[in-house]
Amino acid sequence: MSTRHIVVVGASLGGTRTAQALRERGFDGRLTLVGDEPHLPYDRPPLSKQLLAGTWEHEEIALPLAPDPCLELRTGNPATAVRLADRALELADGSSLSWDSLVIATGAGARPWPGPVPAGVLTLRTLDDARALRDALRAPDARLLVVGAGFLGAEAAATAAAAGVPVTLVEAEARPLARNVGTAAGEFLARLHREAGIDLRTGTTVRSFTGTTRVTGADLDDGTHVPATVVLLALGAVPRTEWLHGSGLRLDGAVVCDEHGRARTDDGAVAEGVVAVGDAARWPNPLTGDTLHLGHWSNAVEQAAVAARTLLHPAEAGELPEPPLSVPSFWSDQHGVRIRSLGLPHLADEVRVVEYDLPGRRLEVAYHRDGELVGALTANRVRRLADYRPRLAETLRRRRTAAVAAAAAAAAG
Repeated sequence: MSTRHIVVVGASLGGTRTAQALRERGFDGRLTLVGDEPHLPYDRPPLSKQLLAGTWEHEEIALPLAPDPCLELRTGNPATAVRLADRALELADGSSLSWDSLVIATGAGARPWPGPVPAGVLTLRTLDDARALRDALRAPDARLLVVGAGFLGAEAAATAAAAGVPVTLVEAEARPLARNVGTAAGEFLARLHREAGIDLRTGTTVRSFTGTTRVTGADLDDGTHVPATVVLLALGAVPRTEWLHGSGLRLDGAVVCDEHGRARTDDGAVAEGVVAVGDAARWPNPLTGDTLHLGHWSNAVEQAAVAARTLLHPAEAGELPEPPLSVPSFWSDQHGVRIRSLGLPHLADEVRVVEYDLPGRRLEVAYHRDGELVGALTANRVRRLADYRPRLAETLRRRRTAAVAAAAAAAAG
């Protein structure tokens, strides 16, 4: 199809899926996949579960790459800058790559603690992070403190507790994830943790860590002290776009894109031949009426397919087809319970609890805004969740149609 050179920056899910989608759509030119880690590409969700538990290793989470003589994989060599004018990518080893098209898929990093920390205070975003945490938890006297009861922190806490490690889970809000999924679901999750033996502390956070050469615990804002031999900071994720500062691309935390994944420049124009996907990107979402950054596995997969189509069918060949409607989805495994969500529950102004059965480990919650369904969450009710998808798709379709009509009217007026 082409002798063009497409460079994909980010050798994780979004980047590898974009490379695969390009090949599936017939691209036979040069592909270069640039990764900052020394490992072959791998999937991240198992890091806080199977890999942390020791039941899987790198081989089980590796992302498949078909044999490809025109694909060059550069690992352990992160991108440091991009020059749009001359289409060049600068790498940490001092080399540079020229490109005809560029895919930005550098993901997100762990939000750090705002200050120095003693040894034993860890984060969990990479394979090496997971191995370091796993090794620390295998010590005979291990005690884990998790700071932040979001999905990542909760999964790691559940994995450690299942292995017999004493766990304290600290959350600043009154209930885990209540800001994102509401008080009922937050209380359900809190009770799951406590029934599993986790010491859940809510409405407080860490004031400071104790220990000089190595962490011995933490003092909390409520005046209590938590002993710990290892601390996991689960404070959220930060898009890894610092290397794009000064590039001319518009950044709002992540790279701002249009509905086709095309990156925007500082003046709002489309950056020719540049797309962004996954945790490093902000795409428009009809539910919010604005661009949205979603750190979801399914989001990266769906955006990769759209971005590949965009690069191979540029606008000059005709209008790009309307992108498919994508219902945001997410899942989490905690204490043997499969938690799944659709849509954007945090937008709700009304939360309807359909089922709340803690002994049966079942939950079903619907989220509405202005009378419209905007999200749903279930625990161990996968079949029921499927019923919400077409309804959410209809909400998305209706809102996108209204937005297109409003934009046309504004342009005509």
